[in-house]
Amino acid sequence: MTTDAKAADRPSTQREWRLIEKVVNSLNVEHRRARRWGIFFKLLTFSYLFALLWLFWSSSSFNAEDVVPQAHTAVVEVSGPIMDGEEAGADAIITALRNAFKADRSHAVVMRINSPGGSPVQSGYVYDEIKRLRELYPQKKLYAVITDIGASGAYYMAAAADEIYADKASLVGSIGVISSSFGFVELIDKIGVERRTLTAGENKAFLDPFSPLKDEDREFWQTVLETTHQQFIRQVKEGRGDRLKGGDELFSGLIWTGEQALDLGLIDGLGSTSMVAREVVGVEKLVDYTARPQPLERIIERLGIGVAKQLALELGLGSEQVLR
Repeated sequence: MTTDAKAADRPSTQREWRLIEKVVNSLNVEHRRARRWGIFFKLLTFSYLFALLWLFWSSSSFNAEDVVPQAHTAVVEVSGPIMDGEEAGADAIITALRNAFKADRSHAVVMRINSPGGSPVQSGYVYDEIKRLRELYPQKKLYAVITDIGASGAYYMAAAADEIYADKASLVGSIGVISSSFGFVELIDKIGVERRTLTAGENKAFLDPFSPLKDEDREFWQTVLETTHQQFIRQVKEGRGDRLKGGDELFSGLIWTGEQALDLGLIDGLGSTSMVAREVVGVEKLVDYTARPQPLERIIERLGIGVAKQLALELGLGSEQVLR
């Protein structure tokens, strides 16, 4: 290329030089802006991760007495179905009760109940632990307060308390056992499905929903339900004692309002958690000792099989017995 050709490629006017300079400056500005935004989002990400780590650490190391140093009434929530692995499972409730009883500055413990019931095993675990804690800390009373509903397995647990309170419109009782499922025998016949079940043990396919229900299976399962029901009745009678004023209708599975339950001796008075703390315990300050799941555990539970399991339970797709 000649010298004249090279000169022809160069900007020939001051205006062209300014245009080139403007383009280069714009590119530099965009580059710096992109770099600043990159730094900003990196800092935001690190801040978010740090906040999550702090949240997990603080929730796992939380101690109610460290936050509230004065005298108080401890509260333990029992909310939702009483099932293993749920917020109202025995492990969570027992952990909270132990912490509440052990706390030096808690004058009494209130178990605030809003539950339709659930597993008789989980309810029995909590009942037995309440009895043990009451013997271990005889100076500290435990009160059960029923809000919307305290039925079946929830009332099973409440019966272990020193006293039970409820609102006049609360639903209380339902001392019974239920086991429900569906039968699909005629359905699979109509749609042409062949059921193939191989077992080792003549009763291994017991209560199979795709096989006809045999009379001997129904009779046997009824004995299981009756046995569980009698265990329930014994625990209620042991916990309530002479305060029970009704007859066999108390244990028929019926449910009553708080006002009716008071007349039947199922509860000791009408009132809320605040009323019990203020007028019965004499210490109005409330502190929640409920064992809450970690935030990450809540997310995993919601994304896991929890919904399917609960749906199956409510639809009766299983033969497990439930206090309801």
